[in-house]
Amino acid sequence: MSRLEVGTKAPSFTLTDQNGHKVTSASLTGERYVLYFYPEDDTPGCTVQACGFRDEFRGFRDLGVRILGISPDDAASHVAFRAKYGLDFDLLSDPQKTTMEAFGAYGEKTLYGKKVVGVIRSTFVIGATGLVEHTWYGPRTAGHAIRVRAAIED
Repeated sequence: MSRLEVGTKAPSFTLTDQNGHKVTSASLTGERYVLYFYPEDDTPGCTVQACGFRDEFRGFRDLGVRILGISPDDAASHVAFRAKYGLDFDLLSDPQKTTMEAFGAYGEKTLYGKKVVGVIRSTFVIGATGLVEHTWYGPRTAGHAIRVRAAIED
């Protein structure tokens, strides 16, 4: 697994959102956005992280920054997760984990002291030209969205 560096071109992707609409990196050109990768809908850490982005949604919107969450879950799971927690942003499905791998957000990690292969919680701010502006690998979920927004504001 290779990690993305700040200043490099973000990998291209084509994924579907909770409504089955395609979202591509090309369609986001000219827009600044946050991509955050998480293991699974409606699990404790992932819920804390998603609700943090929900709570900071207005601040990101005021900065002109879109939020996109990505997990291996399917559209039905995303619809339920968004409804249950009032999430205002799109969730994308990456069941083959190809986009996750391209961003260095899937691979070997340590979980409860054991080496496992899985989704590596990661967040990226991608600039309007498609360059990576900020990266976080393995962030603490509590307060993460606030830290991301602060980094964008600096």
